[in-house]
Amino acid sequence: MTSPPSGRPMPTVLDQRIETAVGYSIEELRRHRDGGLLDPPHEALADAHRDLVAAERDVSFYRVRLARLASSELPVNQVLFAQIYRTLDQLATAADVREAKQAAAAAALEPIEAAAPRQAPPQIAAKDVAALLAIAQGAKLHEHLVTHRLAVATPTRTRISYAQLQSLEAMGLVVRDTAHPVQAGQPVSLTDAGRAALIAPRRAGPPGTTPLPLPPAFVPVSRTCR
Repeated sequence: MTSPPSGRPMPTVLDQRIETAVGYSIEELRRHRDGGLLDPPHEALADAHRDLVAAERDVSFYRVRLARLASSELPVNQVLFAQIYRTLDQLATAADVREAKQAAAAAALEPIEAAAPRQAPPQIAAKDVAALLAIAQGAKLHEHLVTHRLAVATPTRTRISYAQLQSLEAMGLVVRDTAHPVQAGQPVSLTDAGRAALIAPRRAGPPGTTPLPLPPAFVPVSRTCR
């Protein structure tokens, strides 16, 4: 069986449509799905595409097996005929499964295509990308009981200052669960806009110099840190 290049899944007839609709590669779609960065429609698309790839791999496997059986390497006898007929049945079944998975993936793709063209997510600075990646894995804003300083704690120990958190909040990229007191820790999570900005294609440029176009609704928020 012939495999695709290392790191790239088996190609399908929907790959180009999917990449056009989501704005990045199939490989990135998989990485974002595994990282929990996708909204429900994109998650459904990623899962449907993964199923389609598996079905496409089965079709390829039985096609190669049939080609080997039909080669001149094996003696022509009733055993060979039985193997060919069995492989033909397996190939037909695999093709039927592939058609069903393709239809399911196309159905998952349609609402994403229908939503286009979407407003391009803002390009954000490298330090904000690192902050969003850390927040995506779980983060809480804490207030020190003695000093009353506010700090964001993350599993990766990425440094996120309160001022940076305020900036991300003002841009609508993260949100805090204010139902929890800061003394116990307020959970911080990505908004849909934050996830979209995080997985958006990056413009090329020197590290740390990516420009940050602000969304039209951006209004600077001034808060006093306790």
